[in-house]
Amino acid sequence: MTADSITLRLAQSADAEKIAFLSRDLIEAGLGWSWNPERVARAIRNRDTVTLLACDRGERIIGFAVMRFGDEHAHLSLLAVRPSYQRRGLGRRLIDWLLASARVAGIATIGLELRSSNHGARRFYRAVGFNEGAYIPGYYRGREMALRMMLELRKVGMPLPPWPVARLPKR
Repeated sequence: MTADSITLRLAQSADAEKIAFLSRDLIEAGLGWSWNPERVARAIRNRDTVTLLACDRGERIIGFAVMRFGDEHAHLSLLAVRPSYQRRGLGRRLIDWLLASARVAGIATIGLELRSSNHGARRFYRAVGFNEGAYIPGYYRGREMALRMMLELRKVGMPLPPWPVARLPKR
C-alpha cells in the first residue's frame, strides 16, 4: 500500500478514543498517558485545532496529526504513523497538508517538541524543514528531555503577501 492510496480526513468525535490509544502506544509509551480520549475529543472540538487522520480503504486510522493554530504561530502537538506504514511517505503527506493549511492561515512559525532520544523523528522533521532549537530537561513528566524544533514559514510580524482579488472574465 502506498501513501497515495491512503485517505486524509479531519477527525470526528467518534475517532477520539482510537486516536488516544494510538498516541498512548506510538508516542507516549513509557511516559504516562496525557492524550487520553477526553483530551483528544477536546482537541477535535476546538476550532483552533486541526486533527488530521490518515485512513486506509477500510477507514482504519493508520496515522494522525494534531496541530493548534494561533494568530501567527502553530504548534504541532502530535504526529504518528503506525510502524507497519512508516517510510512510505505518509508522515510527509500529513505534514504537507498541515503546512499548506498553515500558509493559508497566515502562520509564521510552527513549533513542536519531541523526545530528544527519538532520532528517527528528528531526521524526519529536519527533512521537512524544521530546525533544532533548545533542549528542555525533564519536559516529559520529569522523566525525559525534549528537543524543541521550529519551522519558519515567514518572518513574524511581516505582512502577508497580497491576496489578489478574483476577476471575472469579460464577456
